[in-house]
Amino acid sequence: MNRAFNRKKDKSWMHTPEALAKHFIAYNVKFLGNTEVDQPKGTEIVKDAVRKLKFQRHIKKSEGQKVPKVELQISIYGVKILDPKSKEVQYNCQLHRISFCADDKTDKRIFTFICKDSESNKHLCYVFDSEKCAEEITLTIGQAFDLAYKKFLESGGKDVETRKQIGGLQKRIQDLEAENSELKKQLQVLEEQLMIAQVPPGNSMSSRTTTDIFDMVPFSPITPLVPLPASNGSAPPPPARPTEMRKDIFGAEPFDPFTCGAADFPPDIQSKLDEMQEGFKMGLTVEGTVFSLDPLEGRC
Repeated sequence: MNRAFNRKKDKSWMHTPEALAKHFIAYNVKFLGNTEVDQPKGTEIVKDAVRKLKFQRHIKKSEGQKVPKVELQISIYGVKILDPKSKEVQYNCQLHRISFCADDKTDKRIFTFICKDSESNKHLCYVFDSEKCAEEITLTIGQAFDLAYKKFLESGGKDVETRKQIGGLQKRIQDLEAENSELKKQLQVLEEQLMIAQVPPGNSMSSRTTTDIFDMVPFSPITPLVPLPASNGSAPPPPARPTEMRKDIFGAEPFDPFTCGAADFPPDIQSKLDEMQEGFKMGLTVEGTVFSLDPLEGRC
């Protein structure tokens, strides 16, 4: 790691080794953001990144957006960037991936570090704004590196490899949790679709008319009778009339005024009709008085 410190290396560190090895040092700062850089180190590299992020922040400020506040937790394992209220981890920069750290000499509030992203393998420059602690935070990160390097020498390099494995397992756990959450959402959608399919639609009449035990449509004075469709789905044919007229119990053919014409009456009925028609032509007798239908012969 390349460091740009204002203090000399012979100066003592600010924190006890136990504070960074067993716990962490927390700082509340403003987060200007991060941006991709071409090189993993260099003062000019971070200066360009600071100018870029400051310009973007001025644009967002003119739009009414405030600079977000975050909490930094620094230890020998890395630098965590958290939400100060919910304590949700936004970024977890492992120490062995940080390649450069410096505070701005022209602006005492600004400090930065460059970290290699674990997913994209790109180098990202993180820029922060602290009114009073920019130099102190830079020195704290440098002390964490110094302690981590001493621990690496004492363990013969095994500790760094162990941290890498732990970091890989943590990343795998995060991926599995995200996949599990997505599967839960899909399962919930399927359960809702299944419940909708099982519930019959409300206030909807069945497409098939119900019948009684004799397979007959029950009569309702509200709804007219509708013939049931045939088994093949086509409409049933109209009822056919019998070709031969049946006779009643007296041997006479039944009279049907809807089907019989003028010449279809039986002979005895036809003769009676002829007599009645002739009587209307000649005159009508009512209680012994004859009324003539002829206007020349009629009298009252």
